[in-house]
Order: sequence, then C-alpha cells, then structure tokens
Amino acid sequence: MAFRECTTAERDVGMLYYISGADGTGGRLKAKAEDFVVEEVSTGPERADGGKYTIATVKAVNWESNRMVRLLAREMGISRERIGFAGTKDKRAVTTQLMSFECPPSQLEKVQLKDLEISGAYTAKRGIRIGDLVGNRFRIKVTGCEGGSEEMAGTLEAVAADIKSNGGFPNYFGVQRFGVMRPITHLVGERLVRGDIEGAVKCYVCTPSGDGSRDAAAEECRKALSETDDWSSLVNTVPDSMSFEKVMVQHIAKNPGDWTGAIAAMPTNLQMMFVHAYQSYLFNIILSRRIGRGLPLNRPVVGDVVVPMSSDMIPLHDQQVVATVKNIDLVERQVRLGRAFVTGCLFGSSSVLAEGEMGEIEREVIGENNLKAEDFVIPGLPHCSSEGDRREVLCPVKDLAYETGDGGYRLSFFLPKGNYATCLMREFMKSEMTDY
Repeated sequence: MAFRECTTAERDVGMLYYISGADGTGGRLKAKAEDFVVEEVSTGPERADGGKYTIATVKAVNWESNRMVRLLAREMGISRERIGFAGTKDKRAVTTQLMSFECPPSQLEKVQLKDLEISGAYTAKRGIRIGDLVGNRFRIKVTGCEGGSEEMAGTLEAVAADIKSNGGFPNYFGVQRFGVMRPITHLVGERLVRGDIEGAVKCYVCTPSGDGSRDAAAEECRKALSETDDWSSLVNTVPDSMSFEKVMVQHIAKNPGDWTGAIAAMPTNLQMMFVHAYQSYLFNIILSRRIGRGLPLNRPVVGDVVVPMSSDMIPLHDQQVVATVKNIDLVERQVRLGRAFVTGCLFGSSSVLAEGEMGEIEREVIGENNLKAEDFVIPGLPHCSSEGDRREVLCPVKDLAYETGDGGYRLSFFLPKGNYATCLMREFMKSEMTDY
C-alpha cells in the first residue's frame, strides 16, 4: 500500500506520511475543552489502611498538567514532588485520571481550584508513577469540517477501513510532544544532547511563538531577553503566561552563568521531556524513512526488533526478539495476531539497534545527526539523561466508532498508553498542525 505524503508543518517534526490515502475531512479539534474528553484507564495502587499515600481521581477541565500539579501543591501546602501521576494529559480537554499525594486524605479538602474535582480518595503504600496506566479512552468532537455530511461519512468510512486493514496507524509522536504553537521542545533537547546548556536555556526562554499576536506580552518579553545577558533587569517583566520560563530567568538573575542550574530548577517531568522530545523527533524521522522505503509497519522483515504485547496491550520491552531468517515465520505470525509489534529506535545511551534494513535506517539517521550513545548522558542533569528504548512503529486502536452531525463528527476509541490521539485524528482530518 502506498502511504499518502503529508504536506503540512508536521513535516518539520518528522511526520511525513499518512497510512490512509483518503482525503481528510478538514476541521479542527478542541474548539471547546468539552470537545476532547480523555478518561485514563488504570487500576491504581492497592488500598492499604494507614498508607502514606492518598490516591484520588482528579477530573480537570482546561488544565495544563504541570500547572495543575504546581497549584495543587500550593493549595495543599506540600512539595510538587510529592504529587504523582501516570501520564500528562492534553490541556484543552476534559481529563479524568488517578493521582497520588504523599499526605493524609484530609489535605485534599484544602483544594479550592476552579474546574477541578477530586473524588474517591483512599490510602495506599505507594504512589503513582509515570507509566502506571493501561491506556486512555477518548471521545472527540471535530468541528468546522469541509463538505456535507454524506461526503464526511464517506471519508470517515474510508479512513477507518484503511486503519483496520493495516491493524493501526503510524505511531508517530504527536505535535503536542514538541509544542503546537512553539514547537521547540525537541530543539531544547538537541542542545542539551550536544552539550550546549546555555543554548538550551535560551532556546526555551527566548524563541518566539508562531502566533505572536496571541500573547503580545510574552513575545515582547522573549525578544527583550534575547537581546541582553542581564536577565536580572527583566525578571519582573516576565508575564505569568511564561511561568516555567520565569523559573529559569529567576535562577539566572540570581546565579549568572549557571545554565545547568536553570534547567535543574525546572519540574522533574519537564526536565525529562526535553531530551525525550529530541528522541521522539529522531524516532519520527526513522519511522517516516521506514515508510518511505516501502517497509511494512504491520509485518516484520529480517533484522527487525519485535516486542511481545501483554493481554492488556502493554508492550514488554524487556522481551525483545530480533527477526531472523530462521524465526521470521513465527515472529510474523505473532505480529499478525496482534500479540507482538515491530519497533523503531528511541536512541539513547544504552540503545539496542535493529539489524537488516531497519538497522540501516536507524544507523543512517543517527549518523546524519552526528550522534553517539554517550551524548545522552547529560553531566549534572540526571533527569535529562536518557538510556533510550524501542517504540512500536504501529499503534493499534480498539473500539473505534464515529457519527456525523452538526457540521462535524464525533469519534470514540481506546489507545494503549504512550500513544497520541492526535496521530489518529490526523488520519481523518489531514488538517494543519495548529488545528490539533
């Protein structure tokens, strides 16, 4: 099957193809937060009377994950490091997830934040960590579509059929990984990997947005900071919309030249995100190159690294199998049955590369970017360092359903953890990057 080429700005983050050749519906996501509903699927830690952690369900409307954790910590009078969650969620959305708080349940009664509900609290012996979930259920409304309902229904049917026949869609890292209006997270990560810590800080703080008119104060501040090394004179001009940038600016204002400290002052999960975003960018390129060479996503070829899938759709990365001439028939059968998936490289300090043609692609991309494994050990910044991993090149979809109406349509589906709903939606919409 010939994949359709992408012509939007998604190309800049390595997303060069669609699995479906059908035209898109156009339209946009998240006209309102209620148009994008995400329900985390997880079991949570076992209940334990007197446990030091409180587990609760948190429902949020239009909350960015890091800001939510910061304000929850402030309301409860605890460190943000004592709040745990399994995965970050979309900001402009209605999200429901389990979170843990290293404090008694009574502390939750102090929280008085708009559009945020906490319920079902219980105690446990351990908190929730990143990755402690099975997946997410989505209910999404697309608005502002082109064409009539009959044409729209035909497009939805054609795209759904392409996804079903291939067993899923290309498992790109979606635009949120990099920033929709200011896609720079991977650029910050690249500078960290190359040892340019000062450049990483300045890239994060000073790079202008693609929509300067939306936040004129932020754009003016970024420009001023880019034109001087005396950030102490500007620290009070950083607007609240630049909350994380302000953390860096405040640190440099007090500690001129301590660029490593400015990164270390950021929340732990955000520190991790920088280099992970650069690895994600490289993965997107590797995946696109595999597609461009005509290699299948739903079938292994000799040299591929394949990982088995558990019954609840969690990839078992510690049980990797390399497809060889001798075992290819067995491995191919497991992939065909949805019990295993072909992977691509998330390059890091301890990466395992494929053999065969996929191995050639991975080494080609790594070589073109002049990277070595040891580059991903960032001195003084252990949270930014990354060993690397493998990632499935195809994302399966469960319970996909859709209906048209009111100049748009609704989709509902389940995705395993670590995968992007927007990467499924782009197959249906084929819109500009900013519409996701």
